[in-house]
Amino acid sequence: MVTASTAAAPVLEGASGARAAATPAAAVDPRKPVDIALNVNGRDHQLAFDVRTSLLDLLRERLGLTGAKKGCDHGQCGACTVLLDGRRVLACLTPAVAAQGREITTIESLANDGALHPMQQAFIDHDAFQCGYCTPGQILSAIACVSEGHANSDADIREYMSGNLCRCAAYPNIVDAVKQARSAMKAASTD
Repeated sequence: MVTASTAAAPVLEGASGARAAATPAAAVDPRKPVDIALNVNGRDHQLAFDVRTSLLDLLRERLGLTGAKKGCDHGQCGACTVLLDGRRVLACLTPAVAAQGREITTIESLANDGALHPMQQAFIDHDAFQCGYCTPGQILSAIACVSEGHANSDADIREYMSGNLCRCAAYPNIVDAVKQARSAMKAASTD
């Protein structure tokens, strides 16, 4: 007599055999450091680190680049914003291994031979910071906002900068700074 359980036995046996064949012979130990080459602010770095390391922790703890801040460590405040191939990312949520082969830009690289980036200068000109804790993330996000073409109106700027919180509430000044820098950045890109 054939029952549902005996009829399914060959199918289940075949499935478990396929699963066993797909399992690698030796599992990789995630605690073992991996060697990764990263380009940070135009400089190449060869580093060995745990694959679970966030880009933020790698930048701050291994490379001493402390401009990106650990605010919430949950991707909700934007204090850790850096640029990855020119696009803004939350470094606290980005695995460092995901940055391999890509250009990482932090606040430390913006000034050029002592001359501030137009966005940095605009933040100073418009007093777009108070305590300064969120400022590096705000500036990098603002640069991306302009580069992405999302700085055409006050409403656009507020919307596309909304992922970066300022507990001091310098928001009107930040909008003014982005508008000022937008003109300077567009002029510089056409030169």
